[in-house]
Amino acid sequence: MSRIESTFTALKAQNKTALVTFITAGDPGPELTVPLMHALVAGGADVLELGVPFSDPMAEGPVIQRACERALKFNIGLKDVFAFVREFRKTDRQTPVVLMGYANPIERIGQTEFIRCAKEAGADGAIVVDYPPEECADFASAMRDNGLDLIFLLAPTSTTERVKQVAQYGGGFSYYVSLKGVTGSGAIDTDDVARRVSAIREHVKLPIGVGFGIRDGATAKAVAQVADAVVIGSRIIQEIEAHPASEAVEAVRSFTSSIRAALDAR
Repeated sequence: MSRIESTFTALKAQNKTALVTFITAGDPGPELTVPLMHALVAGGADVLELGVPFSDPMAEGPVIQRACERALKFNIGLKDVFAFVREFRKTDRQTPVVLMGYANPIERIGQTEFIRCAKEAGADGAIVVDYPPEECADFASAMRDNGLDLIFLLAPTSTTERVKQVAQYGGGFSYYVSLKGVTGSGAIDTDDVARRVSAIREHVKLPIGVGFGIRDGATAKAVAQVADAVVIGSRIIQEIEAHPASEAVEAVRSFTSSIRAALDAR
């Protein structure tokens, strides 16, 4: 059983919704990445998504685009991301870490090397935005053989065929993108989310996380009624942007704690 699977199993036994949080590695500076990861856990995050900076993050809105730009000014790449995970693992052996990014950096080092490095560093899985499931049978199998989960995105426009492909190749959890568009945009229609998540569950037996557009405790609480996890990214990056670097870690911990409290109050 992977760390992600065991985390969701334990939370389900406690009738709790998972809180999945996202930050971009290297933002606002490399020295803060690992402290921010620990702050998210201290605030109540159950799974960490660590973004791999990329120059053309097509699925991201302006907030995460800015985070990528700030990180790239420090020349943060995959090797640095692996190093951050390795450092985090020195004091946290329990919290799952998912690497989130795009195909280009993986293709540059090769899928086999990516899997080797991710496993060695202590990562638990990956979300690769532009790897479609129908082209990922071998990669998903290799990930699985090394104890890593390949997590796929589903959208309001996803066909039943695509949902079935995700069910076949995906691991860990499935990530339902609640909005058409990029991260950080729009407001969630929770009734529509409920209908679509119900339809996805007809084919996907993995836990389902919902993200894109969750910005506060009230929205998180509403989404938690129908999802196994809520995923928050852009709103956390905004906390980082709104505070001096010296205050960013505590600001992120405090915000995460407020979301955790809302989820636990449902």
